[in-house]
Amino acid sequence: MPAVSDFATRLLAWFDAHGRKDLPWQQDVTPYRVWVSEIMLQQTQVQTVIPYFKRFVARFPDVAALAVAERDEVLAHWSGLGYYARARNLHKAAEIICDDHQGRFPASFDAVLALPGIGRSTAGAVLSLSMQQRHAILDGNVKRVLARHDAIGGWPGKSSVQNALWEAATRNTPQESFAAYTQAVMDLGATLCTRSKPRCAECPVSEDCEALRTNAVARYPGPKPKKAKPLRTTTMILASIAGEVYMERRPESGIWGGLWGFPELGERSVEEWCGDELGNQAAEVVAWEVLRHSFSHYDLDIQPIVVRMESHAGKVADADVSIWHRLDDAPPGGLAAPVKILMDQLKKSEHVAQR
Repeated sequence: MPAVSDFATRLLAWFDAHGRKDLPWQQDVTPYRVWVSEIMLQQTQVQTVIPYFKRFVARFPDVAALAVAERDEVLAHWSGLGYYARARNLHKAAEIICDDHQGRFPASFDAVLALPGIGRSTAGAVLSLSMQQRHAILDGNVKRVLARHDAIGGWPGKSSVQNALWEAATRNTPQESFAAYTQAVMDLGATLCTRSKPRCAECPVSEDCEALRTNAVARYPGPKPKKAKPLRTTTMILASIAGEVYMERRPESGIWGGLWGFPELGERSVEEWCGDELGNQAAEVVAWEVLRHSFSHYDLDIQPIVVRMESHAGKVADADVSIWHRLDDAPPGGLAAPVKILMDQLKKSEHVAQR
């Protein structure tokens, strides 16, 4: 059997020939562009991220532009990408960078790690890819590669397993070519060492992959312990009149924090809600089909209730948290995916042209 060269050397040679080098954040590399891409790529696939990234950096080309932007506009450019805390943290971090770091993305690992929304792997990736610093990374793709190569069993969310993966990640990170290696190990997991149907015959480090040697690739990484997914329910009110719909900004905490949406009914009747919130009575009440939206930890069944009013009532106390939104206007800010679905359905029922 031929001598096996070290992990990084083989991986870098493969990356030189086969790695991805034309992704938009790999062009005109800056810490800001790499940071935005890394945040977007958390729990989201590359092909989904690309159009969002292009639109985002076109509107917010640098950290200063992001820091001074209105939160609603930042969330609007994130709408549909999900996990909206990422966008809120990105905006807050930009403000911190401008206030505390003179508008320059920090070069210190500890300073980057202290920014909201950035963990150890993301901090390492940004500094490695944009500043050529040596830091190990451990995103989902890298966890899969290392778990299989070293046969590290168990669910990566378990601290002992994660510690073993970090040890392997640090050991394999070379003493030079940091940016290329960081991109290479992510690419390997994204293109060859995939969750299903891995292409082991093309893998540059298959020669000493323990999972492949023992014909146990599918066992690694270990699955998350199964838990029954709970089902929650809510009722959303779509109060409309003359091409407008009543919307509220959601609280900062909880799901869809800071996004605009439709109010939830709670324990009140529709009639009580109309009187309490709008000081008006409904002319027509129509229940639509239940819409199910799935989160990672639970499913949510949304019962939409369309409430058509005959006239405006003046009980919209604060335009920052509640508005009458014209259906033919652009959204007031970010919209969660099910809210956008219901908005489009309402436009169709009201014969409003889709934007």
